[in-house]
Amino acid sequence: MARKGIGFFDSKGHFFKSPEEATVSDLAAILGKIGEGESLAPGIAYTLLRQREEIEKLFAEHDTMMKDYSAMIDTSVAASSNIAKLASKRPAVA
Repeated sequence: MARKGIGFFDSKGHFFKSPEEATVSDLAAILGKIGEGESLAPGIAYTLLRQREEIEKLFAEHDTMMKDYSAMIDTSVAASSNIAKLASKRPAVA
């Protein structure tokens, strides 16, 4: 007899029993193959998900430091008449 259930899907459409499993699958896909033989990406993805709060805090602090750093550079360049500002290779911080 058929039964009703709940399922979760990753971005590739693969079925998982929990949202955690689907998210780990997506994170592992973003990371790609890491290491020789069996990929380390699923384990790393699981750790990233478990440490999400600390990682998000770290990135927020990084973004703040980058904004402060950019402002310092802009101020320094503006104060000096013999410095030409080159185009940045860094991605823009939102």
